[in-house]
Amino acid sequence: MQRLSGVQPGAAATIQKVVTEADTALHFGSGALKTMFATPVLVAFVVEAAVRAVDPELPDGLVTVGTGFNFRHTAPTLLGLTVTVQAVLEKVVDNRLWFSFKAYDEAGEIGHGTHERAVVSLKGIMAHAKQRQAKVEL
Repeated sequence: MQRLSGVQPGAAATIQKVVTEADTALHFGSGALKTMFATPVLVAFVVEAAVRAVDPELPDGLVTVGTGFNFRHTAPTLLGLTVTVQAVLEKVVDNRLWFSFKAYDEAGEIGHGTHERAVVSLKGIMAHAKQRQAKVEL
């Protein structure tokens, strides 16, 4: 694994998105609420913020992949409100990255937790995926 000199604790990214019908629980099959922000979308927003915080700093050929979550979705958000997610890199150990995150809408906090990612070789993970696919195709 190449040295991760550009990836340091404190790296952060914030994303903001207005909640649309495509972001609702009903649309994602995560509940019957057709006007409420879906938990799976919040998870995706956390991943996006974490990726934006570190992936641009990685050497060519390396990417991050998600490996874990400790996640709380604590308050509902209605259509038309803006969700803001900030992910902050807290710790780097070898190829493992730990982020904390907070999520808000205009009324206050809607979620928080931690997210773990691993830095991997793009070629290596693609080769591993193809090996796994070959097992299915036998």
